[in-house]
Amino acid sequence: MGTNRRVFLMMAGVVGFARSRVNAELGTAVSESQAVKSKIRVAQIKVYPQKGQMAANHRKLLGVLGDIQKAGKADVVVTPEGFLDGYVSTESSVTKADMVSYAIDPATSEYALEAAAWARRNEAWLIYGCIRKEKDQVFNTALIYDRSGSLVGMYDKLHLQKHDLKYAPGRHLNVYPSDFGPFGVMICADRRWPETARTLTLRGARVIFNPTYGMRGDLNLCMMRTRSYENGIFIVFTHPGQSLITGPEGQIVRNEEDQAATFVITEIDLSQASANKGGHIADRRPDVYG
Repeated sequence: MGTNRRVFLMMAGVVGFARSRVNAELGTAVSESQAVKSKIRVAQIKVYPQKGQMAANHRKLLGVLGDIQKAGKADVVVTPEGFLDGYVSTESSVTKADMVSYAIDPATSEYALEAAAWARRNEAWLIYGCIRKEKDQVFNTALIYDRSGSLVGMYDKLHLQKHDLKYAPGRHLNVYPSDFGPFGVMICADRRWPETARTLTLRGARVIFNPTYGMRGDLNLCMMRTRSYENGIFIVFTHPGQSLITGPEGQIVRNEEDQAATFVITEIDLSQASANKGGHIADRRPDVYG
């Protein structure tokens, strides 16, 4: 056997190993994603909440949700980060000890229960940004309600810097099963670390919902397009001043910054997400990465 032939066979074996490794990492999510709903209508709420005004912010949310209902059925509704409290952690006058005053227990909070009731009545998924209390800690949380209004997940912001150090850090990067396949959630700055989106992708997500309140603009646009492209997924970046969706080819699917609009609805086709079918994910080389 010639040298070139041996090298070719060796490289083919390595690539085959890498592909089998990623299939093992993805588990059943690969086959699951082929059998579920493909096209979904995503509503992104684009409203600046008031700092610390929880009752007013929740009333505003219910009003916008009513408008979304009139505009036509949405499969998923996403609020910006910390919508209920107005992302009050940015205020220098609010100390870490003060944060509990703006935190809720989702099991008993009237705000959370009303959000759940809306999701149930409208048979829509709802991702609601708030401060959540658990024992003696508070978290920057996205509450995740399914179409029946059940609280099926609570994602807590993982990466904390500056004013976010007033929160306790999250402990997981879970994906959530749904009628449109597994999806992930990351909050604001979590997007800056490529491991966040990559981990959620490897766990089967074809779309990541990204409630946020902070940085936007050209740098963020480049970042979101890159995160989508390198993973072959959709990212739904939902900011009070911007509704941005990037696609698996790094394309801009939606970029709405009109301050007159309190929400936008966009249909995305998750069958276009290459994450669990090939592309960059299948051709990784985890045997070399270590």
